[in-house]
Amino acid sequence: MVVHAYYPLNEPRVSREAEALVRAGYDVDVVCLRDEGEPAYERHRGVDIHRLPVRIDKRSLGHQLLSYANFLARASVHLTGAHRRDPYRTVQVHNLPDFLVFCAVAPKLSGTPVLLDLHDLMPEFFAGRFGSGVKRPLAALVRAQERLACRFADHVITVSHAWREQLIGRGVPAEHCSVVMNVADDRIFGPRPRRPASAPGFRLVYHGQLTHRYGLDLAVRAVAALRDEIPGIHLTVHGRGDAVGELTALVDELELHSAVELNPPIPAEALPDMIAGADLGVVPYRDDVFTDGLVPTKLMEYGAVGIPCVAARTTAITTYFTDTMTELFTPGDLDDLIAKIRELHDDRDRLDRLAARSRRFNERYRWADVQAAYVALVTRLGTGTPGAKWEPAEPVAVTSSPPGSPAATRSPRRDHRRGRTRAGARASTTH
Repeated sequence: MVVHAYYPLNEPRVSREAEALVRAGYDVDVVCLRDEGEPAYERHRGVDIHRLPVRIDKRSLGHQLLSYANFLARASVHLTGAHRRDPYRTVQVHNLPDFLVFCAVAPKLSGTPVLLDLHDLMPEFFAGRFGSGVKRPLAALVRAQERLACRFADHVITVSHAWREQLIGRGVPAEHCSVVMNVADDRIFGPRPRRPASAPGFRLVYHGQLTHRYGLDLAVRAVAALRDEIPGIHLTVHGRGDAVGELTALVDELELHSAVELNPPIPAEALPDMIAGADLGVVPYRDDVFTDGLVPTKLMEYGAVGIPCVAARTTAITTYFTDTMTELFTPGDLDDLIAKIRELHDDRDRLDRLAARSRRFNERYRWADVQAAYVALVTRLGTGTPGAKWEPAEPVAVTSSPPGSPAATRSPRRDHRRGRTRAGARASTTH
């Protein structure tokens, strides 16, 4: 697998896919970025991690593009050499950027199938971050590179049914496009005892990427607005991203050091107990063309652990979650977010109902089923085994009552040991 990101802590999707292949008997390589203090090579949970001397650089759009280009060049050389020494059976590349898939040119020319994993739709990502206007010519290039990348890949996977339909509408053949949802890992996330209603204060939690479009500043401002009404209100954040400086400055400005805690990411295995120590999860997305299509994994993980959540009322979230499963607020509307948090604090019965019903998504969409379908897809691509293609289920919002819905992973390669197939994974995804 190839991914323009730091692995494994910052790439749960890549790590879950890589480890699913390891459990299925594959050898997996992940090629990724190398952060300060990280070794160039490491073996983690059966995955061989190869880190290249490139780091994320978001000082400007130009610096970010240079980071992409640098990693593309180095990953191409690394992948070509590794494939020459021991040919891969499949190669999986994770976006962003989409054009990272071209690091697999050498394996592709030798007949190795290439799988492109679109964590994000790059045209929407670009539009949400930069808008239109002066960067309009660059937006056209972003759309063009997506088309070329999808044509180059033998198969495309993405994270939601809505995004699959968009990709098909842009010309990706339906039979070459599948969904691997970012659902909660049921080996890790399961019910935990809830925080007692008699416990002091009111604790909020968020974990994941910290960027402006995800609205963490709204959550911080909501805590500031409610701290006199709700004694002991507290927000715990675990994550990293380009909004860390902005959030730190905001906490200083509002003098919230005792009410808001900004922490680095923690391993997935430590998340359930951390989540269970909160009264309410928050997913405070802003409203833009990109966030409107995201289905947040953290929302599923809060439900799996058994805590209620307040989340932005986006198209993607309301496709899978109803207002009987999570408290929905208008995206980007601070006043509405404040009102919803206040209402949930004052109405413990609704908080309990949401906690009980939030698990229903995970009863329908289980990682055990998703990973089995994913491994079957990789195996079919790598072996050329004929058979019925995997068709993803239709998106149906889960309701509380009956309705009336790389990192790039290197393709498996033949290992000289008896009965083994090798899958390599490269990591190059910037989030």
